[in-house]
Amino acid sequence: MQNVLSVIEEVIPDIMYTLQNRYHILRNVFLLGPVGRRVLADRMGITERVLRTESEGLKKQGLIKTSKMGMELTEKGETIYHQLDQLMGQLLGMKEKEKQLASYLEIEHCVIISGDVDDQLKLREEIGHATLEALDFLLPEGNNIIAVMGGTTMAEVASQMNETLSRKRELIFVPARGGLGESVDIQANSISALMAQKTGGENRVLYVPEQVSEETYKPLLQEPGIKRTLKMVDDANCVLYGIGDAMHMAERRGMNEEVLALIKKKAAVGEAFGEFYNQSGEVIYKIPRIGMQSKNLANIANVIAVAGGKSKAKAIEAHMKKAPRHTWLITDEGAANEILTGITL
Repeated sequence: MQNVLSVIEEVIPDIMYTLQNRYHILRNVFLLGPVGRRVLADRMGITERVLRTESEGLKKQGLIKTSKMGMELTEKGETIYHQLDQLMGQLLGMKEKEKQLASYLEIEHCVIISGDVDDQLKLREEIGHATLEALDFLLPEGNNIIAVMGGTTMAEVASQMNETLSRKRELIFVPARGGLGESVDIQANSISALMAQKTGGENRVLYVPEQVSEETYKPLLQEPGIKRTLKMVDDANCVLYGIGDAMHMAERRGMNEEVLALIKKKAAVGEAFGEFYNQSGEVIYKIPRIGMQSKNLANIANVIAVAGGKSKAKAIEAHMKKAPRHTWLITDEGAANEILTGITL
């Protein structure tokens, strides 16, 4: 691709300059829109005159619309932006960084989104969009059972889904673990239901508490509805899950002071599947929940972990030390650059 553009540049010398300019305008309008011209020009470090010229061109092409609130992308503009984002990733060397990160983490594949979600929350939409594309690439035609974890990242992934994923596929979404106790909108039940609604698929529910004692656990496993859902979780050919910062996740779940002290003492850096682990990937504390365990991942055909932001770099790196080799990671530059710091020099 780079070679092709080099040839084109011999004929049209400013093509890459124009392409990058317009890409950056589309990207910033996507992230900030609706946004005024002055604010956008300041953000991009260009003059209002240059921005006016470029944005008028994009408006004529039907990619940008304006209102009293400012500029924002049209539906066509969003589609073109996401397509261009992939192309620019190749041109700007992102694909090479993806290969480097996957090699370092010893997993099958990484997708890196430009930017840092810690600084731009709207990048969650792009991470969600990238996850949808990964699913579309990985899932076979026919029947698919997708096990889904809860959390804010998974909720954003769900919001980006659409019926294109159901083309030539029958999809059933199931919550990977019980999760009553968290906010309703980030429970696995709610997220799997939204994914099913967005894609035109089906979903199942798993109504069990967030944390259960052994006395409660055993009789719950005999409930017919729970048994059916857990059987589907076992039969899943894909799992979608997030990776969290250890202390943030412990506090979000309202853990008692004794557990918080233990997590701090044993230097936990991350959490996934209710397991808190240290920098070596060793589990130092586990929430007794019903459903999928991290040890089940090796037997699932398609494993997709989704996490972004520099703040999650340690959690991601540590988790991948125990993740199966066929894992796909959807992340961003903030996390990727932090993980690769010191090994790329």
